[in-house]
Amino acid sequence: MATSLMQSLERGRIMMKYADLIDQQKEELAKLECLDAGKLLALTKVVDIEGSADMLRYYAGAADKIHGETLKMAGNLHGYTLREPIGVVGHIIPWNFPSLMFFSKVSPALAAGCTMIVKPAEQTPLTALYHAFLAKEAGIPDGVINVVTGFGSTAGASIASHMDIDMVSFTGSTAVGRKIMETAAKSNLKPVSLELGGKSPIIIFDDADIDMAVDLARTATFYNKGEACIAGSRVYVQEGIYDKFVTKVTESMKSWVVGDPFDPHVHQGPQVDKAQFEKVLSYIEHGKREGATLVTGGKPCGEKGYYIEPAIFTDVEEDMLIAKDEIFGPVMSLMKFKTIEEAIEKANNTKYGLAAGVVTKDLNIANRMSRSIRAGIIWINCYLIIDRGCPFGGFKMSGFGKDSGMHALEKYLQVKSVITPIFDSPWL
Repeated sequence: MATSLMQSLERGRIMMKYADLIDQQKEELAKLECLDAGKLLALTKVVDIEGSADMLRYYAGAADKIHGETLKMAGNLHGYTLREPIGVVGHIIPWNFPSLMFFSKVSPALAAGCTMIVKPAEQTPLTALYHAFLAKEAGIPDGVINVVTGFGSTAGASIASHMDIDMVSFTGSTAVGRKIMETAAKSNLKPVSLELGGKSPIIIFDDADIDMAVDLARTATFYNKGEACIAGSRVYVQEGIYDKFVTKVTESMKSWVVGDPFDPHVHQGPQVDKAQFEKVLSYIEHGKREGATLVTGGKPCGEKGYYIEPAIFTDVEEDMLIAKDEIFGPVMSLMKFKTIEEAIEKANNTKYGLAAGVVTKDLNIANRMSRSIRAGIIWINCYLIIDRGCPFGGFKMSGFGKDSGMHALEKYLQVKSVITPIFDSPWL
């Protein structure tokens, strides 16, 4: 059942109140996020929690601006379209950005007039439960936002297979995305939106500001402990500055602090859990066994907890696991290229297509690269810029469907055509 019986203007007003309540509870929500996911408290307050409130406000403004169109029909006919809520939506969200992912899905679905079931990741359920409580405080009717905790293999699978759920929006791994798509097809053929894995390249040309390039690559790879689908973990550097870049990025890691995420001086907290910690360390060992050179980091650090020193590899080949697989941890693979043609080929040499970064002062190179790389978002001389007004989603095995922007609203709406005869009209 959809919520469209509520006036769209009222939906928007309640969403605005919901956003205000999130702002008021920013400190509490950020602490819960850090305790659950090991995220940095200071950044989480600004990026994740404030970003969640802003996402709600963005779509609140769209709630009363959803309309169809008048059609120019052949013959004596009047036609128009209605854009109706798709119905009951199942949102399955990941553990790396629990609040941001919650609201990137819930906000446009609310604006569209849908009801929803939200399943947070089993590793990080706390903020989703708090958001459900705040939704009720804001005046969102009972039954509109329903948070169901549980494991993917049970609760997630039930959402994908349920005959009364009309659409599924999933962010997570490519392997699980395949299962959801298959299950959705076998049930009621519900449409799905999938934001999946990535192995994003950063291509740094000889003319780049090398200090800026080092900072971008470091942040792109190690932000949020590398637990980001858009992590720029494949770093390609043109041969003219490659050696200098390796020296500078290695030197820069001496000031990188791993430790308590509640400490404002820390750059990197712990991996989300023991399983992820062990997975990342196993990939680091794979890299060493396959012949890559570990120039810094790559070891557990601290006496307890799941902390890993950021790892930087050189001498990485395209067919190595650390260059192909999404590690979801603080591991950078450095590789060299000669020409722009080679850079394009290497950037596209992946099953994924979520994001890419290009660092250059040459506008012609930037334009050519941005049109040649098969990825959903290309950052030129920047990285990790996510904006509520900018569509976000991937190509190839990184999935399909967009979060953020007006494109996200479309997937929670369906178009109905209405046709009536027109008699004795003075014009058609």
